[in-house]
Amino acid sequence: MRQSRRGQVDPFIVMDVMEAARKAEAAGRRIIHMEVGQPSTPAPEGARRALAAALERPLGYTVALGLPELRRGIAALYKRWYGLDLDPNRVVVTPGSSGAFLLAFSALFDAGERVALGEPGYPSYRQILRAMSLEPVGIPTRAEDRYQPRPQDLPADTQGLILASPGNPSGTVLRREELAALTARAAELGMSVISDEIYHGLDYGAGFHSALEVTDEVFVINSFSKYFSMTGWRVGWMVVPDSMIRTVERIAQNMFICPPHASQVAALAALDCVEEAEANLAVYAENRRRMLERLPQIGFDRIAPPEGAFYIYADVSDLTTDSLSFAAEILEKAGVAVTPGLDFDPHRGAQTLRFSYAAGAAEIAEGLDRLAAFMAAR
Repeated sequence: MRQSRRGQVDPFIVMDVMEAARKAEAAGRRIIHMEVGQPSTPAPEGARRALAAALERPLGYTVALGLPELRRGIAALYKRWYGLDLDPNRVVVTPGSSGAFLLAFSALFDAGERVALGEPGYPSYRQILRAMSLEPVGIPTRAEDRYQPRPQDLPADTQGLILASPGNPSGTVLRREELAALTARAAELGMSVISDEIYHGLDYGAGFHSALEVTDEVFVINSFSKYFSMTGWRVGWMVVPDSMIRTVERIAQNMFICPPHASQVAALAALDCVEEAEANLAVYAENRRRMLERLPQIGFDRIAPPEGAFYIYADVSDLTTDSLSFAAEILEKAGVAVTPGLDFDPHRGAQTLRFSYAAGAAEIAEGLDRLAAFMAAR
């Protein structure tokens, strides 16, 4: 059958690593998972209870932009986190953050247009853009800039800019003044800005700021996946300018009809489960402390400052020029799944690895011991 050119996107390598790890586990091996950015904890108890109660009544289509009470709850979160008075009408509930990116790209760009993004960065940005006949334009970032783009690096011949704070894979955070400078420069160049903020809440002292603190002319994307431990529930959200609400609504009606009703019920309850979310954060904080202590001793000593999220991004150029093979070797010999940097940077990623510390404390401790034994014997 005929295949479209735009459908020939690159694989999401971390998913291939997950599959290799699954096969190893199916063969009877115990694998430590440091590859995937997924909390090991379930959805908050309050969210699970709310859904269980809701299952006694029909769960059907909701309005395309999401349950009004959930949109109000998300707006209240912006007051709690950032001190912003956000109009709930600007909140769009989506089928995960991935659904939000599809809506944003559809609403903002025409086929053939160019969208800039920092490298290293989340790989699906590039692939979703390509699948929508848009051209991703990489901005090489530097370790000394915490792998975040600078205003002077924004290419003038692009129509859009994707920012990510905390970044994936780096975990680094844009300061408020940096967000202001980047969005101001993008406005000068006529670029539409999309701010990926799905790791907000996962903070280890650097703090986190929304792009909405410095401009309303931005699409802000977030999700219940990370801070609220709801990856498999596929429910995210987007905040859009007033002028874009109806455009996004029409696209959402036709592309998705609505987000999953069941997930929206759980998400609404999750907003109140702060104590449980903060307890999970305490586990990540301890995992991060252990990683920062042990990884340099093991031999992974060139790392980005992990200010948020739950990742360590390591330069391993002194150890390999083929991160794909190196990750496969670590999986085979140490039984630890890690992600090759090629997922995040197509040009320099052959010399980097990403380690996730989203798992439980015992698993992270065992993984570090296995990595230490592997590197000592290598």
